[in-house]
Amino acid sequence: MTEKNGLLTVENLKVKIGDKEILKGVDLKIGPGEVHAIMGPNGTGKSTLAYALAGKSSYEVTSGSVTMEGENVLEMSPDERARKGLFLAFQYPSEVPGVTVDNFLRVAYNTIKKEELSIWEFRNLLKEKMEFLKIDESFSGRYLNEGFSGGEKKRNEILQMAVLQPKLAVLDETDSGLDIDALQIVAKGVNELLPEDSSVLVITHYQRILRYIKPDFVHVMIEGRIVETGGGELAEKLEEKGYDWLKEKYGESGKDSD
Repeated sequence: MTEKNGLLTVENLKVKIGDKEILKGVDLKIGPGEVHAIMGPNGTGKSTLAYALAGKSSYEVTSGSVTMEGENVLEMSPDERARKGLFLAFQYPSEVPGVTVDNFLRVAYNTIKKEELSIWEFRNLLKEKMEFLKIDESFSGRYLNEGFSGGEKKRNEILQMAVLQPKLAVLDETDSGLDIDALQIVAKGVNELLPEDSSVLVITHYQRILRYIKPDFVHVMIEGRIVETGGGELAEKLEEKGYDWLKEKYGESGKDSD
């Protein structure tokens, strides 16, 4: 992939939280329509990358660059990044008492798309996406994530993605806590509800979700760096051998010890 046709380009990204450096030089390029997966053990920086891309304020970028279609993402506010087409499905979605799912999504849609759908137009759009994801119609009148099960929260994140139609959807451990039926529905939503030129970045510990969302590229993160990149076969190798062989190869520095 060349710089010219890249959707997202991350170069030597370093991020710290408080005094602790989490990302120690991440390089990543994602082209239009591509599916990428980032795998790695706990605490290696996968979710930190997702939050840094989304612009969470407590994640301080100390060096490096992030561009999306040639524009500097790091200079954008979180809402500007969303309008640019960057979407993050959270691992632990927040509850928002007093705000219903349909009101939240209609405001988000009108803000990000810069077009005003009427209440009835939006409800028809929402109903279509909910039927596809096998979400009961009453769901739209519930307060956002309040009292939701883990599976309902994850489906709600995919519903948001389906409505907003982002250019790049970052899924931060969306498979966590899902049974096989919910996982298949979530994966179907990712595979079939996004435009063909939309890209996906799946962050996960396990190969399980990658059986349903087929990655073009699999990256392995160790100690704040992407140390290995391959195709789907790399995920299969990790499933078989675990991460110890990579930890031994790259050690705590995340650099090849050979």
